[in-house]
Amino acid sequence: RMPVSFPVTGRRQRASATFFLSFLSLVFSITAFSSSYWCEGVRKVAKPFCAGQSKEKHCIRFNNPDANNSNAVQYIWETGDDKFIDRKFHAGIWYSCEENINGKGEKCRSFISLTPPTDRGVLWLSIVAEILYIILLLAGAILMSIEVCYYTTAIDGLKINAFSAVITVLAGLLGMVAHMMYTTVFQMTVNLGPEDWRPHTWDYGWSYCLAWGSFACCMAAAVTTINKYTKTILEFKHKRKKLERTLKIKYKFPDP
Repeated sequence: RMPVSFPVTGRRQRASATFFLSFLSLVFSITAFSSSYWCEGVRKVAKPFCAGQSKEKHCIRFNNPDANNSNAVQYIWETGDDKFIDRKFHAGIWYSCEENINGKGEKCRSFISLTPPTDRGVLWLSIVAEILYIILLLAGAILMSIEVCYYTTAIDGLKINAFSAVITVLAGLLGMVAHMMYTTVFQMTVNLGPEDWRPHTWDYGWSYCLAWGSFACCMAAAVTTINKYTKTILEFKHKRKKLERTLKIKYKFPDP
């Protein structure tokens, strides 16, 4: 019986590529999940009245600085956008933060509490899907690291490829569903959320792009793993046919 061998260097390179993509997807997903920059925008907030002799720009002055002259009143007519100031905000799965009027620090609130009650179930499903997505990515990365570091035979590599391919594809599907559910919940919160939170303008932030980048890396790792599995199977069949052909030739024409 002749042993079936495969080029180890090519297998190791393909395994290293899939592990790198899976690990990159895992890092991106954890970073995005823990951040609060999925969406960024601006809220318009009415200016408060200035207190005392304050000369801040973020308040409305209505009294004359000459407090001794009660007849002297200064009227400052502010209409339209002059009555409001823009406050930047950013929101993620867990928190929504906006800058204070005086520009010092931020005020954060739980995003779950801002979500309409009818959509909180969808948000919790999105959170659970994100957690499962990260767990499956971690499991896939562990399997791929085992393939890179420890296995020595093609059969062991095929088994690990099969498991890692299934896990990575499932992770990608969960990640896609989780991202789409969060997008839907955020848009509903913009339309039906509290009046003191609704943004004037908003757009997706870097965390949202990072989450979809994680999904892209995950699917690339899945495609690479499946391609590697298919290529190994084809190589195995080719080696087997070649071996059978060699044995047939030796059987038909024996060496005297």
